Amino acid sequence: MITIKEALTKKEMKDYVMFSFELYKNNPYWIPPIIAEELETFDKTKNPALQTAEAHFYLAYKDNKIVGKIAAIINWEEVNLLGKRKARFGWFDAIDDIEVTKTLLDKVEELGRKHNMDHMEGPMGFSNLDKVGILSEGFDQMGNMITWYSLPYYITHFEQLGLVKEKEYIESDFSFNGINPEPFQKASALIKKRYELRSLNFTKTKDIMPYVDKMFDLFNETYAKLQSFVPINDIQKEYFKKKYIGFINPEFIKFIVDKNDNMIAFAIVMPGFAQALKKANGKLFPFGFYHLLQARKHSKEIVFYLIGITPEYQSKGVTAIVFDEYYKVCLAKGIETCIRTPELEENHAIHNLWKHFNSKINKRRRTYKKEL
Repeated sequence: MITIKEALTKKEMKDYVMFSFELYKNNPYWIPPIIAEELETFDKTKNPALQTAEAHFYLAYKDNKIVGKIAAIINWEEVNLLGKRKARFGWFDAIDDIEVTKTLLDKVEELGRKHNMDHMEGPMGFSNLDKVGILSEGFDQMGNMITWYSLPYYITHFEQLGLVKEKEYIESDFSFNGINPEPFQKASALIKKRYELRSLNFTKTKDIMPYVDKMFDLFNETYAKLQSFVPINDIQKEYFKKKYIGFINPEFIKFIVDKNDNMIAFAIVMPGFAQALKKANGKLFPFGFYHLLQARKHSKEIVFYLIGITPEYQSKGVTAIVFDEYYKVCLAKGIETCIRTPELEENHAIHNLWKHFNSKINKRRRTYKKEL
């Protein structure tokens, strides 16, 4: 018999996080999160996303053993601002037992019906900057710190339970060694001159901070037309600023401004932390922090995290400037592999940015939907 319990106490939330460590303990492709950070993500007093989202964390038990987990979520900004009456679900993991999956998804459906939602969709997090989707291809590929790994039977369970594919995302990578910089170097010089643009480069994090709010405003502007996009509010800006900006190499954050110093583009890449997180195995101490610092300094991989361009400049070749700046940094640091994080299949503008880089798709992931 399968029983469900909402995780409410500190111990239960720790059990919620640690179930994934048990499920994937022998999996070479799963990237463990830092346990303390994962718990903070679920803490209403620390994560501002939970000020505008309702979330319940459920554990499934069979024979007194945890066999699955799920977060049932309603993002009230999505409901009230966009009019999308959607119940979300995320942070799903379960053993290969369809009854466990069904029992967990029933809790999401229950929450959705309680609040008169018309459908449920997931896996996805509280907001647009959280992880999204379950793998449909690439189960034998290493994950990274900003995606969920998942097992092949998840899709089978969802489809047998009547859920249908809603959104498709692609991930890809390319070799830095195979890049011919000449086209974007020439284009960069031309576009800078034509539109009177310049790039801002940094070596110290403190010099980046005055620009971060402008960057998030530009992020909101860039992605406003994508379906289900909910703008980042001021409280979330502060949270992400404190949580992430300080840990990203300042050389990996690029801003492009016009002659009046208005930001018209930004890009963020991150060092590849996957191997360091594997070694840390969820813990910063005694050695996890050391492994992460080493990766920050010496990783030969970079992960393209975010890029944003104001609509006025999206068809003017500004990305050539961005690529030119990153080429210089990657060359100096000896970067070998560039990883693209999940991009909506429908986001053709983003895909076109990479057409000259000979990237290959190595993973696909998707969200699933059910009408309520």
